[in-house]
Amino acid sequence: MTELAERPKPFLFPEFCKGCGRCIDSCPKHCLSSGAGINPETGLVPIVMDLERCNGCGLCMSACPEPYGLAATPAYDAEFELQDPAMLFGRRPGRTEPATSIPDAPLDLPRATPLVVKGTYASAIGALLAGCRHFFGYPITPSTEGAELMAKILPKLDGVFLQAVSETATVNMMYGCAGAGLRCLTFTSSPGFSLMLEGISYMIGAELPAVFVNVMRGGPGLGNIGPEQADIKLACRGLGHGNTQAIVLAPATPQEMLDLTMLAFDLAFAYRNPVILLGDGYLGQMTGRVDLPKTALCPGLPAWSVWGDAAHRDNLICSIMLLETDLEAHNTHLNEKYRSIAAKEQRADRFLCDDADVVLVACNSPARIAKGAVRELRARGIKAGLFRPVTLWPFPIDAFRAVAGRAGRIVVVEASAGQLEDEMRLAMSKDETQTAATIDAVRRMGGVLPGQREIVDRVVALAGARS
Repeated sequence: MTELAERPKPFLFPEFCKGCGRCIDSCPKHCLSSGAGINPETGLVPIVMDLERCNGCGLCMSACPEPYGLAATPAYDAEFELQDPAMLFGRRPGRTEPATSIPDAPLDLPRATPLVVKGTYASAIGALLAGCRHFFGYPITPSTEGAELMAKILPKLDGVFLQAVSETATVNMMYGCAGAGLRCLTFTSSPGFSLMLEGISYMIGAELPAVFVNVMRGGPGLGNIGPEQADIKLACRGLGHGNTQAIVLAPATPQEMLDLTMLAFDLAFAYRNPVILLGDGYLGQMTGRVDLPKTALCPGLPAWSVWGDAAHRDNLICSIMLLETDLEAHNTHLNEKYRSIAAKEQRADRFLCDDADVVLVACNSPARIAKGAVRELRARGIKAGLFRPVTLWPFPIDAFRAVAGRAGRIVVVEASAGQLEDEMRLAMSKDETQTAATIDAVRRMGGVLPGQREIVDRVVALAGARS
């Protein structure tokens, strides 16, 4: 068997030690004790070290609150060098068993009467049916009810509900849980989602699956708790630093909150990538009829997981690559995955678009309002239709291409300052979609949704101006 390299033992910098004793409490081998002599440079009493029993666990260095108070290498003897995590402490012992995956198994559900629940509850139920038994989160209106339902149900299913101290802590807990190959979820809202972006970038870099349900509210800043769609650019174009991308699903009903949450877990594990479910404040609180599926899922265990047993011993979850060529190769791999997602996972819903002269483009709650406007416009003799992107990234350009080619006018209806329109225009530009249609918009912000009357009036006015 290959011998492991000896782990480095701690080295004390007396001039930085305040004698707080945190390292003493952390040492399992009792190698550290309180000192008796005053350091003349600081006037403080540093600790005393006896490293005969030290096993190099590093807990004392982690516990030290002072920068460089304890270090693994004396600065006077050697320069500090970054180390590749894959090679840290030498070569790891090989597997004693092959790492094989345990496949997911469907479970038949008994017939049940429809539920009447709000959107956040529907999403929580969808997560449970998808095999999620781990929830980490921090309460924030208007998403908190989903977390509350998980807190009530998960303990009865031998699951884990953990309220973190912040959204930053939440996403790092999800990193660890996902690294073990387990299904995990959080509910959050716009300011909380912003705090999670660094961790989401780490998860994308490490290729870890998880589901983030963001019930969008008004902004910027703390804003208010009204519904808004101003996180679209954040979810589609701003998931933390670096080359990051994730599937973004946009439900429009409580039923879709359930169905798309289940789908989100399937996609997250299929592509080893976080998936974002974007709702809005009204959709999260809206009550509606929800039909349960015929099957639930008993999740397995992927072969890549860091599970802690002999079969998975060689697995490593990491997003740091110190060699530029290695990181470039990893980014090339990620881009290939993004291209595959963009080609295969476009989803859209079309309503009366086949002969539409005017096509409304909307998602989330505004799509339901726009659908009512389409019916009213049809009653007035205006051939209107609704194109509803269900995936905001990838934008469903393949389905939109034919609709845009036939339309004379496209009207984007949204509760933001043009973020949905930006995604549509960017997708059209990259696809080189040709259309003679003019593009207009109905926009509201700050927690106000576009109304059916203003949508109809806008389309009628545009039709009158054209004639």
